[in-house]
Amino acid sequence: MSATPREGAPLSPFAGLRIEPMTTVERVAEELRRSLFEGELEPGTPLREVAIADALGVSRSTVREALGVLVAEGLADRLPNRGTQVRRLDSAQVADVCRARVVVESAGVRRWPDAAEEERQELRDALSAYSDLRGSDCTTAEFVAAHLRIHRALAGLAGSSRLLAFVDGLHAEVRLALAEVDRARGNAAEQVHSHSHLLDLLEAGDTEAAAAELAAHLEEAEESMTDEVERRLRAE
Repeated sequence: MSATPREGAPLSPFAGLRIEPMTTVERVAEELRRSLFEGELEPGTPLREVAIADALGVSRSTVREALGVLVAEGLADRLPNRGTQVRRLDSAQVADVCRARVVVESAGVRRWPDAAEEERQELRDALSAYSDLRGSDCTTAEFVAAHLRIHRALAGLAGSSRLLAFVDGLHAEVRLALAEVDRARGNAAEQVHSHSHLLDLLEAGDTEAAAAELAAHLEEAEESMTDEVERRLRAE
């Protein structure tokens, strides 16, 4: 029970703070995400409701709802008569997504001169947040989310909410593959430098050079992710 402020006492600066407690479904989904991004559950792994419910001490219905969240996020697939499993992409699918990213993110980069200031600032803020994670003990999921926030901000320069919705769908498809690569690389400093250089080119007004830098970055990402997917498939 909260205390009643004394009459005339200054209002606490924290008086308006509120938190929304996570539901059990959200907690289960978050734990499954962590396990996926940390590589504990590999692509193709069956996500069995009973086993997960027993491991986490929750009901099967809670697990079922949490798995539905992962399916909606593109992290898991629900297969007819086979249940739910961790999403598995082949190298052709990864390459297709990466090429689509080049098109939509380049459109944003080329619109930098006409982009709204809040759209430009979102890119700066995203890069700053990504840089702050360098050398930290953040999880792979947090690192990947910060990485993709930069690329979402690049697409956001186009000023189209529909385009951003499309980008979110593309990112959902490659988050697991990107997590595998970022875990294996461990080259946060190099990634921060690459993205910083791209922003420097934009700030200097050289949008074509920035677009070329972005294309090279995404081509390298495509190669790394497809190599990782093919390596995993060979190991199975």
